[in-house]
Amino acid sequence: MKTVSFIQRSAGGHWVGDGFPVRSMFSYNDRPERFSPFLMLDYGGPTRFEPTTKKLGVGQHPHRGFETVTIVYEGEVSHSDSSGGGGTIGPGEVQWMTAASGIVHEEYHGERLAREGGPFEMVQLWVNLPARDKMAAPGYQGITREQIPEVALADGAGTARIIAGELLGAKGPAHTFTPMQVWDLRLKAGHTVTLPAPAGHTTAPLVLRGRLRLADGQEVVAANLPVFSRDGEGVTLEVLEDSTVLWLSGEPINEPVVGYGPFVMNTEAEIHQAFTDFQSGKMGRITATA
Repeated sequence: MKTVSFIQRSAGGHWVGDGFPVRSMFSYNDRPERFSPFLMLDYGGPTRFEPTTKKLGVGQHPHRGFETVTIVYEGEVSHSDSSGGGGTIGPGEVQWMTAASGIVHEEYHGERLAREGGPFEMVQLWVNLPARDKMAAPGYQGITREQIPEVALADGAGTARIIAGELLGAKGPAHTFTPMQVWDLRLKAGHTVTLPAPAGHTTAPLVLRGRLRLADGQEVVAANLPVFSRDGEGVTLEVLEDSTVLWLSGEPINEPVVGYGPFVMNTEAEIHQAFTDFQSGKMGRITATA
């Protein structure tokens, strides 16, 4: 079995635009080799927004060299980008955007959330791309609740919704460039669960709600991210309270990580080129707003 290497806790919160209050769990500035293939993880909320006529969120901005994965737990997020992708997702749904060679996008609260107000909770994950794919064509996957298979865990311990990767014969709909598991877990108090995590992979489940005890006796609560050793296979969690967990496990990309703002490449020269290409319009423009 894998052992706990360390527990990552948020260093504090900040706003992304005027619509997303987030706690940053880690970024590519935090010794990125420890979290590879994942580059950044922001936990937005839980919070509540009042009704408004304002368009709250983040306006047009570029990315290159990686993918963004937005998972909504409460509320709505609307997206549009220069690849022609876009749409609005609600609770249990996912936007998986491949920036790759370059994309311009914007993200706002959905019209219903703005009009009616209500609870809001989301996670945004940045997933690195290997050098061979950093200049691939950009794209967008809008993944609805109906597309995400759900499986029951053994002994009534809870359920797992499989966004990417595979569990108990169910395969997630998300296309990924490297092997990874992205699962939405709902775990029931009083159970102990053992989940598969391949040897050699980074495994770092984010606790959103509840309380878990790890095999070494440490307890983790909301906004805690235990990071496990790459040696060994599988992770055992004792569920002390009903818990919601975003399970992340992936094959590391053992390549240099050079990032600046919205671009993550392998060299400084590639970062400079990204800025030049964006400023010259080579990353396209948004022709429609979600």
